[in-house]
Amino acid sequence: MPSKPSLELFHKAARELPAYKQFLSDNGVDAATIKQSNDLLRVPITSKKTYLVPNRLEDLVWKNSLENLMIFCATSGSTGEPYYFPRSESLSEQYSHTIENYLRYSSYGKGRTLVILGFGMGIWIGGIITYRAFQMAAQNMGAPVSILPTGYNKVEIFKALRKLAPSFDQTIIVGYPPFVKQLVDEAAGEGVDLKKLHVRLFFAAEAFTETFRNYLCEQAGVQNPLLDTMNIYGSADIGAMAYETPLSILIRRLAIEDPLLYRELFGQIEKTPTLAQFNPDFIEFEEVDGELLLTGDSAMPLIRYAIGDHGGVLHYDHIANLMAKYGINLDAEISKTKLLKHINKNHPFVFVYERADLSVTLHGLNIYPEFIKEALIKPSLVRYFTERFTMATKTDIHHNQFLLINIELQPGVGVTAQIAEKALRAIRKSLIEKSSEFAEVSKSKMSEELIKIELWPNGHPRYFAPGTKQKWVEKS
Repeated sequence: MPSKPSLELFHKAARELPAYKQFLSDNGVDAATIKQSNDLLRVPITSKKTYLVPNRLEDLVWKNSLENLMIFCATSGSTGEPYYFPRSESLSEQYSHTIENYLRYSSYGKGRTLVILGFGMGIWIGGIITYRAFQMAAQNMGAPVSILPTGYNKVEIFKALRKLAPSFDQTIIVGYPPFVKQLVDEAAGEGVDLKKLHVRLFFAAEAFTETFRNYLCEQAGVQNPLLDTMNIYGSADIGAMAYETPLSILIRRLAIEDPLLYRELFGQIEKTPTLAQFNPDFIEFEEVDGELLLTGDSAMPLIRYAIGDHGGVLHYDHIANLMAKYGINLDAEISKTKLLKHINKNHPFVFVYERADLSVTLHGLNIYPEFIKEALIKPSLVRYFTERFTMATKTDIHHNQFLLINIELQPGVGVTAQIAEKALRAIRKSLIEKSSEFAEVSKSKMSEELIKIELWPNGHPRYFAPGTKQKWVEKS
């Protein structure tokens, strides 16, 4: 439900922004008639395509913004042409509050902390805004925090883990989930014992499963998955919007144990959403027909903005009541964790699924990257595969459809038919377990030709170029 701050931001934008004033006029909306928070539900939805792209930058930002210091970042361009978003320092300040909580409440105490920042440090928002937020949080706390902005560079990260990290009481590894997994998998071979470094993990950019979290925590010796890991829900559009907390991680881990509860909570069981909390003083989410809308202020404010993600908004009481229906006492489960002082029940939750186009269709079935990820992270396979892959629906010369999965091998692992067969068996098994439709199809003889595996050397530029986000789906 829209709040008073969102109403105030709406009226300010309607008065001061030429682009938004014209947008409302074109959609037949008189701003004077939007008097109550509920009236915002009648305000038309904006998006990059319908609102940002058609307008001049100077008509989208607050007055005189372009005459002052501006910091820009850009989308990756994965869904079209890059768009350059201006951001105000307030976004870094808001993000720093999240970082401050993460730094303050470590399983390893408040000793000297090294932050190895492995996000891309170019025009993308993740690296720059995270660097600034860690810096601001450390300064505000007066904490002994050191930051090494390596960017997406394994060589420099391993050097730092060998030579610099042992001088600190704890080390925070920051990066995209697939990249962090590469670091964890390759650490021993690089002469790094992560378990001696009191490692914490900090992610952003995409969802991952609790199986993935558990694997990384076990391999890296992370002491408490609830407290020492965090995934950020952010965007170039408006920065770090929501964040995992011990409470959100706990809720998701409990829900996974009961498919009926999981479906009622998140709407589907085929994929795992990121479940995060957000500060309504900074940003607000709505859900309309399964699509997330956000309202938030920055150099370029966004009102009821469709960011392109799917999910929903939840509140603690609703979650607790729903869990009680399935025999789970959430307050009791929180008490068991002994993390009560880290729990904020007042901040709402947003759950986010990967974009709708992050799947392929095979014989009418939706195949999601998560199905493949879960297969490749099995203990018997991690020595062969990094977990990175790209999948696409193809047709052979006889016009028969099949799923082609290109898989990256671990460093030093060669391409063999035996390894490809291991991947194929594991992926088929995962698809059968996670998709009832595929389980039915798998009973037919033709199903043996539905999946084809192609193995690639580690870091091959065709699908796995270093320094880039992994594209799980290649559109045919």
